[in-house]
Amino acid sequence: MNKIVITLIVCLLPFALKSQSKTPINIIYTSDAHYGIFREHFRGDTNVAGYLVNGAMIAKINTLPGTRLPVDGGVQAGQKIGYIDYSIQSGDIANRMEPPYQSATISWQQFENDYIDHLHLKDQHGKPTQLLVIPGNHDISNAIGYVKKMIPATDPVSEIGIYNMMLKPKVPLTARAFNYKQNKIHYSRDIGGVHFLFINLWPDSAERVWMAGDLKKVPIQIPVIIFAHDQPTCDPKHFNNPAAPGQFPAGSKFEDLTEERYKEGNVPQKGEHSTDLEQRGWVAFLKQHPNVKAYFHGNSNWNEFYVYHGPDNDVNLPVFRVDSPMKGDISKKDETQLSFQLITLDPDSLLLTVRECLWNTEPGNPKSPVLFGACKTIKLKQSE
Repeated sequence: MNKIVITLIVCLLPFALKSQSKTPINIIYTSDAHYGIFREHFRGDTNVAGYLVNGAMIAKINTLPGTRLPVDGGVQAGQKIGYIDYSIQSGDIANRMEPPYQSATISWQQFENDYIDHLHLKDQHGKPTQLLVIPGNHDISNAIGYVKKMIPATDPVSEIGIYNMMLKPKVPLTARAFNYKQNKIHYSRDIGGVHFLFINLWPDSAERVWMAGDLKKVPIQIPVIIFAHDQPTCDPKHFNNPAAPGQFPAGSKFEDLTEERYKEGNVPQKGEHSTDLEQRGWVAFLKQHPNVKAYFHGNSNWNEFYVYHGPDNDVNLPVFRVDSPMKGDISKKDETQLSFQLITLDPDSLLLTVRECLWNTEPGNPKSPVLFGACKTIKLKQSE
């Protein structure tokens, strides 16, 4: 009798283990730190340096564990936050070095102090929260040069810092060896049953070659999420100058940040159709990879959950835009609207909830708790 009972227990054990649910993943998302510039108003003071504002935000992020989520129908609604697995920062670490703003070297040191040395969060296994970073247009311009005067003319320290931190080359990249065309910052991570792509600025034609190669290893049933600095429509001036590619002639409006030349004309166009030709290649990529389920970005900053339809209204990609502590379109004028995002992923149901985290609702009381604003949940699982 005892042997039979033991046999049943042993036989059922694998099924019991298989049925165990996976723990949700918590991710903090911020962008556009812009070390080097000043906020006009912050907590009763004026002309407040970027390192002070970012430091205040990091201090508030550190208070998240133990905070109860709202009953909003999202993943883990009503439960306490127990841990933060990842912290994602999507660029413009250093502000562009146009006088009187500081060098990228100083900005990178300030970023490390805040986002590495003073981020005291732990993941669900008790290990330090993992930081994932990509560059923004200011980081790249500092590294390669700009159409207007900068002092120094180039400083690739923030770009190199991100490259070495994220790509971990056997021989760390140095300023002497740095080559923007060869040292693009793009990488992927598999997190909670989802494939995350962290790309260089925007999915231009060159970046899509790398993305397609990476996705060859990913089964079609695995959802994909993209993090980029630029919005899905991109910024016209970020493309390569069609008249003088790779150069910064006097009067040029192009910043030559992508490998793709601008197709609409010899100057950046304005309006909602200013990048239609470039976007159509990006939309074709989305149609070829239907498992791309969401897109996160900074660059033009406020908290917004929206759907990207493409220039011809033939795709439906959920998009999440995040605020900036220094250059938020809304929070720059109203500091009570300063926010970052908390992303919670359920690996079992493949539901993803993004919550707006308002971190400065009482400027006169730095100890006031984080409040939750807008919330959106999307389904990442492929249709049956």
